[in-house]
Amino acid sequence: MTDYDSDPELFSDLSDASASYVSRAQELGYELTIGEVMTRQPVTLSPDMTMVNALNLFRDHKISGAPVAEGSQLLGILSIEDLIRSLRDGRIDRKVSHYMTPNPVTLNTYDQVVEALKVFQKTGFGRFPVLDENRHLVGILTKGDVTDGVLRAMQRDFEAEELIRYRASHLFEDIISDRTSLILRYAIKKDDFLHGGEASNRIKKALLRLGATPQIARKCGIAVYEAEMNLIIHTNNGGFLRIEVEPHKITMEAYDDGPGIEDIEKAMTPGFSTASNEVRTKGFGAGMGLVNINNCVDEMILNSSRESGTHLTMTMNLKADRQEER
Repeated sequence: MTDYDSDPELFSDLSDASASYVSRAQELGYELTIGEVMTRQPVTLSPDMTMVNALNLFRDHKISGAPVAEGSQLLGILSIEDLIRSLRDGRIDRKVSHYMTPNPVTLNTYDQVVEALKVFQKTGFGRFPVLDENRHLVGILTKGDVTDGVLRAMQRDFEAEELIRYRASHLFEDIISDRTSLILRYAIKKDDFLHGGEASNRIKKALLRLGATPQIARKCGIAVYEAEMNLIIHTNNGGFLRIEVEPHKITMEAYDDGPGIEDIEKAMTPGFSTASNEVRTKGFGAGMGLVNINNCVDEMILNSSRESGTHLTMTMNLKADRQEER
């Protein structure tokens, strides 16, 4: 486990994708899951351990915090600040359970890294225990883990990206028709956080294989990810994603059957969200989804009503010059 802070430039504006250029590091925040970058089998403390033993363990492992657990059941978290507090109190002999933070904020293995970064930014904490779908402790995540994970992924896909782009890079050039397009469809289930982000990741990879530049694929991937999470969080019954790829543009649509958006102008305000408290505790509902989409695409059209649900159309125009900066 790395216990240092990540490079602030590497992930600047990652959570709101405000820049017109999306870097590969930013894209990976939407592609990688927390389970892929976290430290597995983290150092843990017993609640009955003394603070002096915890201090020695921190020193031996060169860490500044650790989960407190019994088996795979998370009980709390202890930080270096808690150790300092026990030293100040002159009670270094007391049990870890006395100084630990119970019921700490946690992350899920199946969530995307970008959701973890939002929680880092919101709380200011340096580490979070990571739980699996059964709520068992399986890892810990620091900003350093995120940095290491992203750098490893960038190393792995440097050559792979070049290999997959040549396939069908001129798919439409030898096809003669009045209108040529490829359509992809994905069904998205409500509250399916376990699979959240899978569809958008597949769409991004498909675009690369069809010859889209990495920058176009990244922007589309982020826009569709935000739309996908909105279908998971805000709909009655989930919805559908439809992507149409043509030689001159990519059209991405997300639609559902309700409950609709009451005030579209307010929904476009940064930070405005109707997400429930339960959803917010999972790290979602920051109120930046539609703003992020609008920043990534060339055109966004949003129609919504209580009767017919919501229909979001996102368009990315393709440049004739394929040498766009990576």
